[in-house]
Amino acid sequence: MAGATAVMEIQRYEAETVIPVEMSSRSDRSRGETHRAGDGILGRMAVHSSSEAIKQVLTETRTWAVVGCSPDPRRDSHRISHLLQSRGFRVIPVNPNADEVLGERCYASLADIPASEGVEVVDIFRRADHAGVHVDEAIAAGARAVWMQLGVIDEAAAQRALDAGLLVVMNRCPAIELPRLVA
Repeated sequence: MAGATAVMEIQRYEAETVIPVEMSSRSDRSRGETHRAGDGILGRMAVHSSSEAIKQVLTETRTWAVVGCSPDPRRDSHRISHLLQSRGFRVIPVNPNADEVLGERCYASLADIPASEGVEVVDIFRRADHAGVHVDEAIAAGARAVWMQLGVIDEAAAQRALDAGLLVVMNRCPAIELPRLVA
C-alpha cells in the first residue's frame, strides 16, 4: 500500500475547530491499489456542523423538541430553551419527570409527541452515551435536523442521521451560534 494517500479538504469554523468538508481518494494505479478517503487512522468521519447547516437549522426551522429539558431555571437546558422561545422558536420539552416546562406541555419521550406538533429539530441535552438513542428517535419521528449540545459528541449517531438525510449539528450551542448569524 505504499504510495497511496488520502486527501482531506478542511474548513476552519473557529480557531480550534476543524470540520471535514470534503473527502477525496487517490490511488496508486501503478500498483493496482485503490483507497477510500477516511479509511486511514481517522476512520470514517461524519461530515456535520458546517456553517451552512447551522444557519439552515437556525433560520429555516421553528419547532424544536428539547430532549432533557429541565424545569430548573439554573440548568443549561432550561436557559437555552427559554432563549429559543424568546427568539420565536416553539420549544417542546421532553423529560419523563416533568409535566410542564416554560409553559409548554412536557412529553416523556420523543415518540410521545404527536406528529401534528411538527417537530423539525431534536435538540439533545443528554450525555453523549445516550445521544444515539435520541438521534434514532429523531430519524423515526421524521425530524429535519438533530442538534447535539456542547460536549454531546457521537460520530456514529451523527453519521446515521446524515445517512437518513437529516441536518446534523454537534458539539454546538444555539446561544453561541444565533448571535453569529447577525454578525
